[in-house]
Amino acid sequence: MSITKAMWTGVSGLGAEGSALGVIGDNIANGNTVGFKASRALFEDVLGGAIGSNVGGGVRMARAQQIFAQGSIVNTGQATDLAISGDGFFVVKGALGGVNGEFYSRAGQFTPNNEGFLVNPQGLKLQGYAANADGTFQGGLSDIKLPTAPLAPNATTSFELDANLDPNEVPPAVTPFDSANAAASSNFSTSTEVFDSLGNAHTVDVYFVKTPTGWDYHATTDGADLTPPTVGPFEIGSGALTFNTDGTLATHTPAVPVAASFAGAAAGQAIALDFGTPGTNDGITSLGGASAVNGQSQDGYSSGLLSGVKISPDGVVMGTYSNGEEMAIAQVAIAKFASNDGLDRAGGNSWLKTRESGEAILAAAGTGGRGALVAGALEQSNVDIAEQFVRMISHQRSFQANSKTITTADEMMQEVVNLKR
Repeated sequence: MSITKAMWTGVSGLGAEGSALGVIGDNIANGNTVGFKASRALFEDVLGGAIGSNVGGGVRMARAQQIFAQGSIVNTGQATDLAISGDGFFVVKGALGGVNGEFYSRAGQFTPNNEGFLVNPQGLKLQGYAANADGTFQGGLSDIKLPTAPLAPNATTSFELDANLDPNEVPPAVTPFDSANAAASSNFSTSTEVFDSLGNAHTVDVYFVKTPTGWDYHATTDGADLTPPTVGPFEIGSGALTFNTDGTLATHTPAVPVAASFAGAAAGQAIALDFGTPGTNDGITSLGGASAVNGQSQDGYSSGLLSGVKISPDGVVMGTYSNGEEMAIAQVAIAKFASNDGLDRAGGNSWLKTRESGEAILAAAGTGGRGALVAGALEQSNVDIAEQFVRMISHQRSFQANSKTITTADEMMQEVVNLKR
């Protein structure tokens, strides 16, 4: 190797080590950047001649390899902050650095903007699968948007009752059932709040009357709430129940199906009374013991405003409303790549897919090797500062050694020059 060649070899070492120090500086600078992934410098030797020659031509930094190791997950208490525990990336869409399209990120700092869209600090919109009315999710990606309009009311269509009616009861002294004197003409009662098509609440009382063959029931409501209005309780439905010898329901025979025309609302609102499956203990029973209600529910609700958001580990975004209802809004999509290392950094805590990374394969969190979501938390940078300082010292020493190669070669060149004198 010539003296000049030695100098150029030293120069290549200075350039490579300087570039490596730049990688380390970038890592240290992003030590507190949410979702940041550290890089490391990969070196390769340079041939000084044809393949097979024993003379080297120095070194160069081949590239900065990204390390996609998991960063620490720290709780923030912010409901829309998200962290991925495992492999995968959030899909965000919008304009970044003059490029408009889809980007991929590990930084889950999402907040609703003035239109309700979940966006990151760069204004990119989080992508997912919108919820259908039946609770399923659509197949195509779309922007995840939190509802800004009130939740429309839902009229009650069914009332489920889980109760026990004491078989040792005797028919009441006052017969037949009289809604104006319900307490004296019935054995047991329960009440529930139902909602009309406007979302107004009304109380429906269900009275049970022991008969020689089983039980009758009568549903009443305040007549002042009806069209036309009446004075006092008004019966809106009735029926009969019989039970098997093991106390399970045998038959349910509605005599007058429960229906009401509440003032100002849709006329003839039907409310199905669900007493359970005959032959089972999953509804109303007639077992030895006092009459008691074990549980009841109805499917109506009033209008309500969005009051909060909950996100499950599989990415389902649930809206909680001021009326106590919870509704699925969307499901966060998680992208997985054949080679994370092939992704290109796009800035703004985001990456772009490339030929080397392969196409993004989208699905729900926790499926197909994708990590689970942790709501109310963020993934911190995976930079180990202590490790970076150790590497910095190593590259600094190597830089100094390469500079020594140059100064030594320079001294030798001076000796050659001095031979002429």
